[in-house]
Amino acid sequence: MTARNPIALALFMLIAPIARAQPAPPDDGGMPVRNDIVRAKCGACHRTDDKGRMSRISYRRATPENWEKTIKRMVVLNHASLEPADARIILKYLADQQGLAPEEARPVEFEPERRMVEFSYDKDKDTADTCGSCHSIARVLSERRTKEEWELLVAMHRGYYPLVDNQPMNGGQGFRRTRPMQTEPGPDGRPPDNRHPMDKALEHLTKTLPLKTSEWAAWSAAMQPPKLAGRWAIIGALPGKGAVYGQVTIAADPSGADSFTTETRYTVARTGEAVSRTGKALVYTGYQWRGREGEWRQVMFVERDWKSMSGRWFTGAYDETGVDVKLVRLSGEPAIFGTSVAALKTSSTAQAVRIFGANLPTTLTPADVGLGQGVKATRVVSARPDEIALEIEVAAAAPVGVRDLSLPGAVKTGALVVYDTIDAIKVTPQAGMARVGGNVFPKQFQQFEAVGINNGPDGKPGTADDLDLGIVNVKWSIEEYTATFGDDDAQYVGTLDENGLFTPAVDGPNPKRVGDRNNVGDVWVVAELVERPLRARAHLLVTVPLYMAWFQAEGGK
Repeated sequence: MTARNPIALALFMLIAPIARAQPAPPDDGGMPVRNDIVRAKCGACHRTDDKGRMSRISYRRATPENWEKTIKRMVVLNHASLEPADARIILKYLADQQGLAPEEARPVEFEPERRMVEFSYDKDKDTADTCGSCHSIARVLSERRTKEEWELLVAMHRGYYPLVDNQPMNGGQGFRRTRPMQTEPGPDGRPPDNRHPMDKALEHLTKTLPLKTSEWAAWSAAMQPPKLAGRWAIIGALPGKGAVYGQVTIAADPSGADSFTTETRYTVARTGEAVSRTGKALVYTGYQWRGREGEWRQVMFVERDWKSMSGRWFTGAYDETGVDVKLVRLSGEPAIFGTSVAALKTSSTAQAVRIFGANLPTTLTPADVGLGQGVKATRVVSARPDEIALEIEVAAAAPVGVRDLSLPGAVKTGALVVYDTIDAIKVTPQAGMARVGGNVFPKQFQQFEAVGINNGPDGKPGTADDLDLGIVNVKWSIEEYTATFGDDDAQYVGTLDENGLFTPAVDGPNPKRVGDRNNVGDVWVVAELVERPLRARAHLLVTVPLYMAWFQAEGGK
């Protein structure tokens, strides 16, 4: 392998000695490694001192995903010989014994959940610009290291990516200063700080993300194997389809510590679509749920009381399809999860409403259902422990606003909204992104949805009492986002279906476009309300595939 790839060999010879030769700093409180597999498989390059501390390894803490990236890099670039079973043991040990405390991981939980979010790191601009130029700043915030380890991480970047010192990326800055030195004092009268950007970032990282923290000291002492077996309610939201409700049964898996099996059933409330899956999960560091059910991956944050967990289940080539979920442990008491409709219109009769829950009463009369003034159940169509079907009547004079739903033994606050008219609609997300593909690279899809807005009791738009009516029926279309003369992106970027799902066109040069351009561009995604003339739109950027994804994580495996 090395004979065929002299560049890889040269890089290996440059980087590997850093790990082999690096002595353990004397008083930095590195963590001893007590796992035989870690010491056997990693010990060829990482020395062990008389306190059981291994060079590099003992001086870092990280999330499971960051440890996984490191293990993959060791295999791919440093020729570590690991069987999958051993790699899983190493990952579990390091994530458990040298992970992050819940308080440290929660602010960047969106990273393992694969969420597309606008995140700004406002604690230090130099760090954000320098580290965020090439990858998510959340990857950095998912680590804790000693001062020497942060410095060695910089050295590793310079070894693998020699241009990193002087080549700013994505509007950021390189490791070294590329602008002339400043001579004028700053607004506060202090002399200008002409240190290199990476030197400023190192100072911040060492101070802000140290190896030892009070949060980790407390959590590592209190951490215990989570006891999660039982029935759990699922309350979630699927973009483009709306609310989902159901249950998951979790059982301890005797094949491994902190391992579980899952049986999941849920219903898409608006459409009645039923989903059923089975899978497995592993909990890292006492609270980080990582599961897989078929092609769906699960990332959830388990709360300390073991009564609830929340996160995201996702799939797709770019993880763009996902469900935001919250799981709540069920008891024998009745529980209402939600309803099939988000809003009820005044002056409506015999409106079908399904109630989803657990341990619901199976003997029910219309009088047992409470929805506040001007709203009443006129008929109980069916009643099961997990679903009740009703017919609802809403008076013309029913007050507009949010309503609680009550059944014998259970109340769901804010279950429904009563409204008299749809005053506006909004397309979400306001800015979306898709990637062409299908010939060589996979496509990245983008789901849009249109939600209705009522101006609320005060009748004024954009005020605190505006009411969200949930997903409404609209007609979808694409219009040109004019950026230049003769812009023709709308003809080539892809198609939008009746449910707001955008499918990008194929990748590769298109001979029908001027200059054989790819099928990329900017367009407006437009929603028009079916029942009255209201429009809203969102911006969609259709861009190129990810031609190179270094060390793609395999969450949940």
